[in-house]
Amino acid sequence: MRIPFWRQRDYALEPLSITDARAISLLHREDFARPWSGDEFANLLEQPTVFGFVARETGHREAAPAGFVLARLAAGEGEILTVAVARAHRRQGIGWRLMAAVLGELHGQRAEALFLEVDERNVAAISLYRRLGFREVGRRPAYYRTSQGPGGALVMRRDLR
Repeated sequence: MRIPFWRQRDYALEPLSITDARAISLLHREDFARPWSGDEFANLLEQPTVFGFVARETGHREAAPAGFVLARLAAGEGEILTVAVARAHRRQGIGWRLMAAVLGELHGQRAEALFLEVDERNVAAISLYRRLGFREVGRRPAYYRTSQGPGGALVMRRDLR
């Protein structure tokens, strides 16, 4: 059955740059009790070990980002610093594509593993990470401050070799 008012959106991924800092900070506010500022993102993006990707709806280059991921590579290990997908663009495969882009970059850099922390209450994100081959390797109690109170984090790892 075809739904006449619904259409599949298409998204383009490109490397994050310092010029994206303000826009991704606004998106970061949607999901984080302590969002990072544009200056914080800019400072991170100036570091040679930090990289990321931004997703925008195809044909809407000037539109706000639909999602982004920020990562770091040091001593052969990658770390997801933060990732967010705008509520209006969820369930479109953007999170998967952003993570796949990071994994591709890390494979190209011959990294050995990728780590991340995720709120233990974020079922959708945990499911995505498990489908991408991550496994739980630790926990951090009261790691996140949220509107529901402090939340623990799962530490997850994916081996890349």
